[in-house]
Amino acid sequence: MAAPPLITLTDVRLSFGGKPLFTGVSFSLSKGERVALVGRNGAGKSTLMKIISERVEADSGDVWRQPGITFASVAQEPDLAGFDTVLAYTSEGLDGASYMAEAELMEFGVEADADPATLSGGQLRRAALAKAFAADPDVLLLDEPTNHLDVPMIEQLEARLKSFNGVVLVVSHDRRFLENISTNTLWLRQGKVLKSPDGYVKFDEWAEQIEVEEERQLRRMTTHLKDEQHWLARGVTGRRKRNQGRLAKLKDLRAEHAQMRSALQDRKATADLSVDAGDSMSKKVIEARHLTKAYDGPDGPLTLVNDLSIKILRGDRIGIIGPNGVGKTTLVKLLLGRIEPDSGSVKHSKTLQVTYQDQTRETLNPKDTIWEALAPNGGDSIMVQGRQRHVAAYAKDFLFAPDQLRQPVGALSGGERNRLALAIGLARPSNLLVMDEPTNDLDMQTLDLLEDMLLGYEGTLILVSHDRAFLDATVTSCLCPVGDGDWIITAGGWSDAQEQLKGFRRRRAEDTPKAEKPKTDNTQRPKPQTKLSFKDEHRQKELDALIPKLQAEIAKLEQDMADPDLYARDAEAFNKKSTRVGTAREELDMAEMEWLEIEEKRETLAR
Repeated sequence: MAAPPLITLTDVRLSFGGKPLFTGVSFSLSKGERVALVGRNGAGKSTLMKIISERVEADSGDVWRQPGITFASVAQEPDLAGFDTVLAYTSEGLDGASYMAEAELMEFGVEADADPATLSGGQLRRAALAKAFAADPDVLLLDEPTNHLDVPMIEQLEARLKSFNGVVLVVSHDRRFLENISTNTLWLRQGKVLKSPDGYVKFDEWAEQIEVEEERQLRRMTTHLKDEQHWLARGVTGRRKRNQGRLAKLKDLRAEHAQMRSALQDRKATADLSVDAGDSMSKKVIEARHLTKAYDGPDGPLTLVNDLSIKILRGDRIGIIGPNGVGKTTLVKLLLGRIEPDSGSVKHSKTLQVTYQDQTRETLNPKDTIWEALAPNGGDSIMVQGRQRHVAAYAKDFLFAPDQLRQPVGALSGGERNRLALAIGLARPSNLLVMDEPTNDLDMQTLDLLEDMLLGYEGTLILVSHDRAFLDATVTSCLCPVGDGDWIITAGGWSDAQEQLKGFRRRRAEDTPKAEKPKTDNTQRPKPQTKLSFKDEHRQKELDALIPKLQAEIAKLEQDMADPDLYARDAEAFNKKSTRVGTAREELDMAEMEWLEIEEKRETLAR
């Protein structure tokens, strides 16, 4: 038997500045439900939560709440201003039960007497979660709760939510998190809400069924609308009074038709999140040798990177993973040369062009309009990856409507600000794209589009992220911390890394090196090799000649295929060139890799 609802919304409507946000929202939430609230950035997800918790009043409709129920919210950007300590913030409103706040802070790993002004983004988030759980509410409203949390803390939060006995309503970009915790899904689109009986793990299948049925309805409605418009054109003028009711229905039909078309296009809209891989570059993008970096910690020196040597090659797609505080951002800045190592060296390709998007998004000025942020030098066009684009057309690629372009950046939702930062960053040509927590606050649609863009990116990619599904979809190797500043490379995405790390830790635990006395050996040993063999030298010379030929051939083929009339003029020639260019690229990759292996052998022998 289903539990009785704690909250029921009936035909709730709300407008902002004359623009309707909710046009008729109706649903119920019952005890034991953990509900994923999904929808595009700016659709009103955060506002809907505020209506539920009585922080915003709807224009019309009814919001029924079971008498006596309590709410606790975790905002997208927790505000601890005005509190001297974290405990003072967490125990606010607990009426003397501060022990609950202390217990929760201990559970979430935050010092009770810490100054809120000194907290990192992850600590602020954990403090807000501690406050919410300490209140022991009937309804828990979470807006992007996993932002800035590392994977162990996300998994801990998942366990807490699964054992929570009330209602959980959560907005999150973290698909794996939603799949793990949700029992139902609310889909906010075009001012209305649809509710699925299943969790987010079945969202795509459910949404597709809805859209298939809506497309059928749209086709029937389009046919009916044509019939009515034909009647209007031929017969209404002579019988105006008699047909006022039919005219009113026609007007409603047109509005419903437009709304349904818009709803279908809303999910299928594709943001053109393309990024140029920049000029061609050598196979070796970054080479770091024996990097070490330490900082003074409260208990002595803290080594974040210890004797790390790594080569990052063109086309590598590396995820940097690990808990907060382990040094992921420090490692990125070391590799980019933005901070100096204590020891070791970093070399960059001479043609390196970096686009670096950090997690603070500090480049955005809240007083600028979207238009000014995209075109800071004025005018109505900008250079996007070396070609001129109209500001409105480029903004549309990132799902910003023309009427939004004069909005101030400060009025945007967190996801819209992130989308704008992506638009600005991805306009620049690059052959190394570095993104620190790029998925924070993105809606599911933009997240899918960002994944598609990264999969099509031909340059080198470095991602710092706690989003497990995003890492599994976009990277081919992970750089993982294993303690004491040591890092190792694992193949595959986040899930693959976890399996390989288990094996690494098991082998390290089994390793018990014993000091052995050196054995006396009077036999004559051959002299160690100090230079390349004749065969390797000869092969490298062959590769030195082959690589430029392949590069020239590829350039010529690409130039030929750029002719828009080639396929129509000679389809067979086009297909041959298309096949050959793919083969030539593979041959070039193999030749460059072989050359690099010989060169690495030379460097090893010279040491």
